[in-house]
Amino acid sequence: MTRSLARSIAALALFAVLPATARTQTPDPQIGTWVLSVKQSTYSPGPAPKSATRSYTMAGALLKSVVERVGADGKPTKTEFTAGFDGKDFPITGAPQYDMLTLKKLDANTTHASLKKGGKEVAQSHRVVSKNGKSMTVTTTGVTDKGEKMKNVEHYDKK
Repeated sequence: MTRSLARSIAALALFAVLPATARTQTPDPQIGTWVLSVKQSTYSPGPAPKSATRSYTMAGALLKSVVERVGADGKPTKTEFTAGFDGKDFPITGAPQYDMLTLKKLDANTTHASLKKGGKEVAQSHRVVSKNGKSMTVTTTGVTDKGEKMKNVEHYDKK
């Protein structure tokens, strides 16, 4: 068999396998739009927001997040970031208590974030998507921008 024929056969085999591989990959369960269930969520020290929606999309290998909230005071906020799962710091906009975050994917349904202000970690957030992909829990612990201990457990439903 000539080298060119062997290369052609290898190339055809590769193209035949790639689409099958792509079809068998499981989509990331966090991707999509999530709506906060205020009644199922707890906020300490509080108060709870009136509403919140989280949207996650992929931008190449990076996760893009947009969180829109209406606070207890009725004021809307919008927090955004685009980050990789490589342990590097990425900027956050719209969150006065944080300016950077580091993401790590622990498994297919679980992501951990270190939230920072001025280079110092001030909170950690642990996001878990249910096995059926219909709900998500985000637990954030740390200190508020006023220095108070914080533990928020937010429950979201997939839209």
